[in-house]
Amino acid sequence: MTETKYSKGYFYARRAELEVAYNNLKADWQDLADYFLPRSVRFLARMANKQPVKNKKIKDSTPLIALRNFSSGMMSGATSPATNWFKVKIRNYSQTDNYEVKRWCNNVENIFRDIFNSSNLYRVLPAVYKQIGVFGISVLGLLEDETSVLRCQLLPIGSYRIAKNYKGEVDTICRVFMETAKNLYDRYGEENVSKEVLDAIHSNRFEEMFEIVHFVEPNKDFMPDSVWAENKKYVSVYYEQASKENKFLSKSGFDKFPYAVFESEVNGEDVYPCECPGINALPDVKQLMSMVIDEGKAVKKMISPTYKGPASLKNKKMIDAPAAFIEEDENGRGLSPIYEVNPRVLEVDSIIEKLKDSIKEIFYNDLFAMILNTSEHSRTATEVNELKEEKMVLLSPLLQQIHNGLNQVMDWVFDECIKLNILPEPPVEIMGENMDIEFVSTLAQAQKAVKISAMERFTTFTINLAQALDPSLANKLNANKILDDYADFANISPEHLVPTREAERKKAQQEEVQANKEKMEQVKNTSEIIKNIAGTDSYGSDLMARLGLT
Repeated sequence: MTETKYSKGYFYARRAELEVAYNNLKADWQDLADYFLPRSVRFLARMANKQPVKNKKIKDSTPLIALRNFSSGMMSGATSPATNWFKVKIRNYSQTDNYEVKRWCNNVENIFRDIFNSSNLYRVLPAVYKQIGVFGISVLGLLEDETSVLRCQLLPIGSYRIAKNYKGEVDTICRVFMETAKNLYDRYGEENVSKEVLDAIHSNRFEEMFEIVHFVEPNKDFMPDSVWAENKKYVSVYYEQASKENKFLSKSGFDKFPYAVFESEVNGEDVYPCECPGINALPDVKQLMSMVIDEGKAVKKMISPTYKGPASLKNKKMIDAPAAFIEEDENGRGLSPIYEVNPRVLEVDSIIEKLKDSIKEIFYNDLFAMILNTSEHSRTATEVNELKEEKMVLLSPLLQQIHNGLNQVMDWVFDECIKLNILPEPPVEIMGENMDIEFVSTLAQAQKAVKISAMERFTTFTINLAQALDPSLANKLNANKILDDYADFANISPEHLVPTREAERKKAQQEEVQANKEKMEQVKNTSEIIKNIAGTDSYGSDLMARLGLT
């Protein structure tokens, strides 16, 4: 029954369904690719290793520079390997006073960072940001690796089709790609490849390419307690597209969806995103290219015009030199430009510069280079901070969408770590609880700057008010809680903080020591007073008499 349900015919029909939504925007993707990423798309699988090296539509490099700056800014601001851009937390669990839980979460963070550093994640993320910036979507394949746990594979735009469940989450992917006969034979074995692949192997045509389809979707035969791969949550099949044999190269399954999908804004029940920087900047880019061409034509007519003259001078040779001259005909006529034009090139150039600035702004280049730009205008630190907070509001939606994709990567890595049993034993208090990821990158921290600034302003205001009016007002501040929250907002490691209970215990000890010290000082001072009154030779009754006690 299962074999009949998941035949090649079934997946042929499923692919035809997915092609409908894909074909509706294929032309738009091609348009975007022509102006931003001409060598990064693959609408036909057979175009592998045959990418075009020239593009006739790009006449100015501004879109390429804006996209590069966007990718670099997102990489350094959101997922820089040099910073701690994420934190592990336990869902619905307050870690304020439980430093054992904090230490466990910190150890898990370090394991995740080691996995990311040893994998190729940081090498493919810049390309992910380029794709989401231009097309609004990027798909990252998550593969197991025996040495680094994780290995990522970026899918070219146009090489896959997707479908979503009722929650709006991508749960189906049909990927089309090319593979050599040798790799197919080595990976899937002689009994699973087609006759065409075997013929290529036996004829020593090892590098001959074949079109392969990889399909992943929710498994209709899902059995939670089954140990067989074919009964896992997601079914996974590979097959040769052109082969007429009704068999798969492989059929297995996954417990976790093996792709991380980064996508920007989606309109309602649409499958693919409808808005992103590339889509918004495309009109300006097209106008820029048109005006660059027109400006070039105008300048060319000025510096290298087309000449007219009498027919008798047709075969005369012109010398391209300042002292060049040509004989006139018998009527005294020589050569003159056909067009006597004086185009307003400066005005055109001004419009071009505005278009360039608009394109860079749409790709948030002004935000990523804000510190450099604001210093040129001699703004104060307060003005810079306010401008930074304003810009972060504009970037927040896109940053949240990128975090959604990164969360999928985190979930996959966490499940893989559990499978490999490389996580430390969690404290008893959080056994069976769910883990959450909080993103604390430079950009994410900039969004939290509002909370930190508000905390600093309130604390400063309270202390100033206490000093000016009533010192007891300072008692309104819960110093330990403020420090814990500030450290949390600023992404300070729990190893750098003393637990609140320990801090209060040390404070009590210090107060006790200080009280004893003051008591000893009081006794000493009393003894000195008595000694001074009595004199060095005073004893007993004489001293009492001097004090009037007898």
